[in-house]
Amino acid sequence: MGCFPQLRGRTLYRLMKVVCGLSFMMYGYDAGVLGGVLLHPPFLDAIGHPKDVWTIPMITASYDLAACVTALAIIPFTFKIGRRGTILLGNLVAVFGAVVQASSYSVGQLIAGRLLTGFAIGCISSAVPTYLSETGVEIGDRGPANAFNAILLISGVPLAYWVDYGFTKMDNQASWRVPVALQCSFAFFSGGCMWFLPDTPRWYYARNRWEEGDAVLAQLNDTPIDSEKVQSTRREILAAIEAELEANSSLHWKQFLTMGIVDNTRMKIIRRLCMCFWLPMIREWMGSSLIAYYSSVILSTIAKPSLVSLLSGVLNIFFALGCVPLYFTIERVGRRSVLLYGALTMTLLITIFTVLVALSSTEAIRWAAIGIIFIFLFVFGYAWQGCVWLYCAEIAPLEYRHIGGAATAFGEWLMTFITVFAGPIGFANIGWYFWLWVISGNVIAVLTLEEVDFLFVGKGFAGLRKEFVMGRERIEGWDEKKRNEAEMNEDVI
Repeated sequence: MGCFPQLRGRTLYRLMKVVCGLSFMMYGYDAGVLGGVLLHPPFLDAIGHPKDVWTIPMITASYDLAACVTALAIIPFTFKIGRRGTILLGNLVAVFGAVVQASSYSVGQLIAGRLLTGFAIGCISSAVPTYLSETGVEIGDRGPANAFNAILLISGVPLAYWVDYGFTKMDNQASWRVPVALQCSFAFFSGGCMWFLPDTPRWYYARNRWEEGDAVLAQLNDTPIDSEKVQSTRREILAAIEAELEANSSLHWKQFLTMGIVDNTRMKIIRRLCMCFWLPMIREWMGSSLIAYYSSVILSTIAKPSLVSLLSGVLNIFFALGCVPLYFTIERVGRRSVLLYGALTMTLLITIFTVLVALSSTEAIRWAAIGIIFIFLFVFGYAWQGCVWLYCAEIAPLEYRHIGGAATAFGEWLMTFITVFAGPIGFANIGWYFWLWVISGNVIAVLTLEEVDFLFVGKGFAGLRKEFVMGRERIEGWDEKKRNEAEMNEDVI
């Protein structure tokens, strides 16, 4: 269950946040590290200087494709091995993936390493947000925890860029192999610490491991197991599990064919799980990964060549800084408000950017376009980068939370693969017109969020609160019965 019994309460939860954050920092680092060496001569020497237009995009996008497939493939196993087990598996495979990449001498071996690392990140990205949400026992824990995660994730991208920037000043094979191998350090620390941490109380209860669930709740709350705080949380979790198990009987795989548009189930489970897929997919459609992966290519079309490297590094730092305000404001302003107004702002900004790129005939217009893309990524970091993970982790039903996490990762990586693979090809063939695709993603985000409230108001959750209260009363009655039986046994003894 974990080997840190001396850590309790806020100290334990802070360690959980740091461990999960480092797993996500590895995710960001690996997403960015190859981008800084793709055109480096020693790297091209190692893979044989490919001449076609498909090889480099496939090397880059194979990572996203593997993460996408993994998110679906691990669904049957994640509930069995738990959130902690899934994170451990991801960190273990990440080490093998980094070793294969760093020792590559062919395109095939490099892609194999990228596929392994993609598998690892698919595991991590589907489990970490759920783990953080389910171990947060205080009101207001989940929002800042996932915002902290987003900060470390995006910080991994500029970290990779500046590591590449320094090492590529050398002209040997170590100049690209060492930066790629450094991702192992994240996996060693995160996986090593996670081995000694417990899984979430909700997972233990869902697996009928009640004693372990009680022990973890007591450890997270820093109170005795028989305290009212632990027992009240326990009753709420068990009541939620019971309500969701009762709703399971009305589910059928055919209902997912409507992608949540039609959902007649009482708890709207279909729509909630489909929302876990749609929101992260739309997030990547909005252009963040495209800009992060190909910042140098994008900026080279509007900035002087001598400034491209510097601007690319600063742009990714700006992206990370945008995530910081979310940590302090998410619990005050609400999830949907952040997402909706962020999408509106980004739609306006990316539209202005596209117009400026199309008209970039003067230096003033080009600098204005650069300024707009900096603001766009800052707003994106605040409004969508961390908030989507938090929203999806909270909206997914407990019994299906592992599926919700997998759907979130699948939607994210599916669209990331599409945009990252198609991006350089699109820019090479149609130029600034490719930005119309990004604009459409931002517009879809606004339209989707206009409909989200249906899940929470009106008839969306009609009767759910009543059923939850009734379920909790049944659990409380069961606990009272057990206590009475125990007292009678003591009297007999």
